[in-house]
Amino acid sequence: MSETQVNPVHPPRTAPTPATSETPDAAALDAADPLAGLRDRFVLDDDTVYLDGNSLGALPAGVPARLADVVAREWGELRIRSWTESGWWTAPERVGDRIAPLVGAAPGQVVVGDSTGVNIFKALVAAVRMAGEGREEILVDGDTFPTDGYLAASVARMTGRELRRVPAAAIADAAGPRTAVALVNHVDYRTGELYDAAAVTARLHAAGALVVLDLCHSAGALPVRLDDDGVDLAVGCGYKYLNGGPGAPAFLYIRAEHQPRFDSPLPGWNSHADPFAMTEEHVPAPGVARGRVGTPDILSMLALEAALEVWEGVDIAEVRAKSLALTDFFLARVAETLPAGAVTPVTPREHERRGSQVSLRHPAAREVMAELIRRGVIGDFRAPDLLRFGFTPLYTSFADVDRAVRVLAEVLTDLPAGSSGGPGA
Repeated sequence: MSETQVNPVHPPRTAPTPATSETPDAAALDAADPLAGLRDRFVLDDDTVYLDGNSLGALPAGVPARLADVVAREWGELRIRSWTESGWWTAPERVGDRIAPLVGAAPGQVVVGDSTGVNIFKALVAAVRMAGEGREEILVDGDTFPTDGYLAASVARMTGRELRRVPAAAIADAAGPRTAVALVNHVDYRTGELYDAAAVTARLHAAGALVVLDLCHSAGALPVRLDDDGVDLAVGCGYKYLNGGPGAPAFLYIRAEHQPRFDSPLPGWNSHADPFAMTEEHVPAPGVARGRVGTPDILSMLALEAALEVWEGVDIAEVRAKSLALTDFFLARVAETLPAGAVTPVTPREHERRGSQVSLRHPAAREVMAELIRRGVIGDFRAPDLLRFGFTPLYTSFADVDRAVRVLAEVLTDLPAGSSGGPGA
């Protein structure tokens, strides 16, 4: 990738991090952190280390007041007038344009609304329709997030295509003259591995296939270059690194050149060229609005819009630099604090292959994570044996990382002999 590299705590990047006393002090790293002041923009507990922003972002401090105003004034006083006077009607495109710079998109190509799954469905069916005759297969990462796989299988059945599951690293090589579209993850949700979106997209295009890129674990955590990389369609969620709150609407990217041909499988009145004409025939709206379906979820939409205000004045390159520094620091502290072999990192050490999370393998991962949470370190567990820690550079400190590792060491020391992780959801 053309990723700007940041010096890791322990060079070289590709070698295991040795246990050493040379690891910088957390307080010194926090003092030198140009993003440290952003932590005050969030509601956080002093007695909790929150490393689960890759599942649900922390609450931005400005959201409660904004929602209170929406409920009391825009809904309570203006009522129906707010569709025009408060800008409710244009919110999907307006909020989309606020997300666009974070994913490397020019204005007019991102629309917000519906869930991640609904948007993946829309994108996949539209891509199959754009691919045309002779393109009879859909490719999907064999280890993708379950919803992505379920939807890809459903779309294949509905459109008469064949679904082929292949390893993520082989998805570009697997494409051929029969491939209509590939559903590609930018970051693996279990391991945190980052894939080269530009290279994968170029190779899929060379085979004549379209690309739907899943940005759920990258948007807001690292630079994304949808326009520059030539991505056709992309989907991301609003509740992880964008901090939009539980159930926040997702976003759909429709590349400008594809918008005239984007034939949504869910044509709703909100995506009609003249919504209030109430005509029998659906005439798609021009531009990215054809990605809309029905009436937007205004409360969650405007909560997301308020949450995005924390990004004002923030350089995504600095976010990426801090993400790498945090994860480098975490890996270094794990190596020097935990007994050798206590855990096995599965997240790539190379910067160009690492997202903004670190996953550690341990046979009793379920029990370990439950005890970490009980002791105030919030991560999550993925079956069968992964401890998953997400690092949100806007509010995660190096002191948080240091404390998390110290508590992890204590938990592993206290773990009953013979404990092992069993299968789980």
